[in-house]
Amino acid sequence: MSAGHTAVTTPAGPGEPVIVCDTPQDECGVRDVLDRLGDKWSVYVVVELASGIRRFKELQRAIPGNISQRMLTLTVRRLERDGLVKRTVHPTIPPQVEYELTDLGHSLTHLVKALADWSIAHRPAIAAAREAWDAGDAGGR
Repeated sequence: MSAGHTAVTTPAGPGEPVIVCDTPQDECGVRDVLDRLGDKWSVYVVVELASGIRRFKELQRAIPGNISQRMLTLTVRRLERDGLVKRTVHPTIPPQVEYELTDLGHSLTHLVKALADWSIAHRPAIAAAREAWDAGDAGGR
């Protein structure tokens, strides 16, 4: 969270904020985090690197969904820029490149796990809500 962050609270009721910032423009730094982790591939990279150092091709093969070489390169560069991933180039021919999470990156893994656990626990309720919506049973539509 940014310097303008004042509190993260549990809402006492509907309409009350979960995150309170000094100014609406500040956004408490949340947008930066969501921009990085809200893309299609970053969470997969973080999850895979949480189990240890990976070479580029190992990482590419481990990520579900057939990530392209270009997209993986862009993703790890962004994560490296944000201080979440460390890139090490070994002076061999051809050069060996390895990726690992930094301490900052590792500090994120418990949040990613919590999100995954929440998703698994609520999958049936979400599926039921989608079925109701698709059937036209959504209130207020």
